[in-house]
Amino acid sequence: MPKPKVALLVGSDSDIPTMREGIEVLKKLQISYELHIYSAHRTPDQTLRFAQKAHEQGFRVIIAGAGMAAHLAGVVASHTLLPVIGVPIEGKLQGLDSLLSTVQMPKGVPVGTVAIGKTGAVNAALLAAQILALSDEELLKRIGAYRFSMGQEVLNKDKELQGNARKFFKN
Repeated sequence: MPKPKVALLVGSDSDIPTMREGIEVLKKLQISYELHIYSAHRTPDQTLRFAQKAHEQGFRVIIAGAGMAAHLAGVVASHTLLPVIGVPIEGKLQGLDSLLSTVQMPKGVPVGTVAIGKTGAVNAALLAAQILALSDEELLKRIGAYRFSMGQEVLNKDKELQGNARKFFKN
């Protein structure tokens, strides 16, 4: 099996169901990954070590999902030069607290931040794929096919709607 290219980090095991949505996208695009639980607050030393060694471990992009104070992505970004994508996880404030904690990084330590929750996890996986595709033409083709299939799903749903609309909306 090829060395993982994407590291997915969560601050707690309760964040895993949200991140599964992104994992499914990585699987569809045939991108290798590893999932780890590291907390910016409860396991700071381990989080630091992971971030510092991520590049030499073969990772090319890090996706970090956390809720509430959501410092995980920022802490990781401050200790690596790899691109870090933050996924705000829904919590007590519907994820707004996580979003603000993730997106408000100081100048010089960027964290690419996506939408709150499962949509964000999917978009983080797709953004990571696009970053990796800068040097992988085959992956770029798979992303194109993925997008095409999303468009086909919409067109199929419209076709079904139009067929059903004739039944329900007769003049």
